[in-house]
Amino acid sequence: MRQICYEEMSSRVFNIWVRAIFVILVFSFVQCRTHQLNEKADIRDPSIIKPITQMQKTEQEWLTELGAEKYRVLRQCGTEAPFTGKYLYHHAKGIYRCAGCGVELFSSDTKFDSGSGWPSFFDALEKSKIRKVRDTSHGMIRTEIRCAQCDGHLGHVFEDGPKPTGLRYCVNSIALDFSSDSLSEH
Repeated sequence: MRQICYEEMSSRVFNIWVRAIFVILVFSFVQCRTHQLNEKADIRDPSIIKPITQMQKTEQEWLTELGAEKYRVLRQCGTEAPFTGKYLYHHAKGIYRCAGCGVELFSSDTKFDSGSGWPSFFDALEKSKIRKVRDTSHGMIRTEIRCAQCDGHLGHVFEDGPKPTGLRYCVNSIALDFSSDSLSEH
């Protein structure tokens, strides 16, 4: 009798885990298309910045210019695996730029180790260069960050960063390029 109950319970637990994994996988394949949301104020944070003049390229032009992996992250809202990006443990002084268009986004002075597995910054060089979009993919409500110039997906921003801003811009390394040679005036 006890053996049957244990086997029955194990089977139920197994079924619950299978269902949970299935749900997670389904959410994983959902692309973040929230940048296509309409501009109604009731579905967007009032502090969200409107894009500057955006670059107009076809998806084929983007794919040719960026290559498959950068295209997947920047244009299809993909995410690189945690703890794999080339800028995670990068400590050189300079400017991090959008890998899609070259616009200056972050300074190394605001980079910190968040332990999240992605490069993190507590502030942007200029708020107008980053567009914030409500992201409801993967069963969560987050704030996606996109380059305001080329509309490339950069990552997400969270309100658990260090002082003085309390923000953590969590960015895919592959969405960034780095320049240490000439820092422009900010």
